[in-house]
Amino acid sequence: MRPSLTLELPAVPKELREVRRGIRAYVGEPCADLQLCVSELLTNVIRHLGEGVPVTVRVSCTRDRTRLEVTDPDPRALPVLCRTAGEDDESGRGLALLDTLSVRWGVDRWPGGKTVWCELAAQPSGTERDAYRFQSDEVEGEPSRVSICVE
Repeated sequence: MRPSLTLELPAVPKELREVRRGIRAYVGEPCADLQLCVSELLTNVIRHLGEGVPVTVRVSCTRDRTRLEVTDPDPRALPVLCRTAGEDDESGRGLALLDTLSVRWGVDRWPGGKTVWCELAAQPSGTERDAYRFQSDEVEGEPSRVSICVE
């Protein structure tokens, strides 16, 4: 088991790209689901607590799970899973995505903050991974769409 990745940063939109890249480098292989989850959790901090709030992002991997944690200083602003977002709504789907992609997720609170965490199943490895082809359309070096094709 390798040591966990810990990133401390202000929650601002321009940091999202670097956090996704850092996680991809740490995992060492495509990890679109994990990158989507961290984007959603950081975006929630920005939207509900404001830009510039200090956050800590941690990623740790075991043989069968990858755990993502996003810690912020506000124990009161809790995530709420909204399953009623309409088809024209521009928000309200982030935690539903996290809920769908993760094996489990939750919130740990204490007087000085909270950690929203999720656990994803480990990526396929060895011959299992050979059955997948990862594709992306690049826009200025940033994937704009990622798809997984089973061959």
